[in-house]
Amino acid sequence: MLLLFLKEKKAWILFFIILQIWLNFILTLDITFSHVSIRYINSVNILLFIVFLTWRFFAETNYLRKLNDLQRQAENEVDSFLSAIPDGNSPFERLISKSMEEMILKSREELNGVRVEFSEEYDRTLTWIHEVKTPLTAMKLMIDSLDNPSSQKKLELQWLRIHLLLDQQLHHTRLPAIERDNMIESVVLQKIVHKEIKELQAWCLEKGIGFDLDNLNKEVLTDQKWLSFIIRQLLSNAVKYSMENAEIHIFSSKEETGHVILHVKDEGIGISQADLPRIFDKSFTGLTGRLTTASTGMGLYLAKNAAEKLGIVIFVQSEQGVGSTFSLRFPLKNEFLQISSR
Repeated sequence: MLLLFLKEKKAWILFFIILQIWLNFILTLDITFSHVSIRYINSVNILLFIVFLTWRFFAETNYLRKLNDLQRQAENEVDSFLSAIPDGNSPFERLISKSMEEMILKSREELNGVRVEFSEEYDRTLTWIHEVKTPLTAMKLMIDSLDNPSSQKKLELQWLRIHLLLDQQLHHTRLPAIERDNMIESVVLQKIVHKEIKELQAWCLEKGIGFDLDNLNKEVLTDQKWLSFIIRQLLSNAVKYSMENAEIHIFSSKEETGHVILHVKDEGIGISQADLPRIFDKSFTGLTGRLTTASTGMGLYLAKNAAEKLGIVIFVQSEQGVGSTFSLRFPLKNEFLQISSR
């Protein structure tokens, strides 16, 4: 704080030094002041200037300290920030305080407006999704009742793609409020994986994709609904980028530390090394995504964000032309409690 104050007042210090040089020059050349002690005058002036700087230091930095304390307080008590702004002692400090109050009031009004707009948009999106689900369910019943197996499979595949996009949008909308929309419980991986494979059955049959499941009887502590969504994104990616008549391997392992890891391994086109660091970025499709118009660049982004909020670490190993392995590392009970208490 002292160095910052001296840097701020360097114009004062420079002016004092020039003034002292000028005074010493006059006292030396003018014989009228030959009996005056130049050392005494310099000492008195320097002492008075130091006393003046010390007084101004405590007077001016007191206002800055109050602002710093207010900033730390505002991290936990935002509503009390406005009323706690110091009035200031000088006209400049009072002007700064007044400007801050006006800016905060204006920002608060704009923020409230954005919150209201976001809440309305959030409600509109959820309402639209639930409205679309009704005709989508009716379409599924109509498709199931068709007598032509060939047409039924084609329509069911298109229905599944619409359903996945709609589900992705629903979870995208709910992601910011995931803390209010989860229920932590002990979940068996096998149950969720089987359910999600069944959801993608039409797509897998169309491409001739098979699954090799191994050691999925592990239990993890997580939210079942959001974990299903994460696995759904990994499986749909594996199916999308796998060759026809390929096989997807899903298995789990356990580290020495006790962490359970779920692996989803495909034998598809893989991911280039240049794209690997960015595959979890929003709307990033990369070289692989450009090979298909079905890629939106949102699935892995949403899966990554949902996983982080649940304390799950998601990572990938891939080689172009060989395939990809996406892995989910689940937290231990004590780690999850630490995440939940943040």
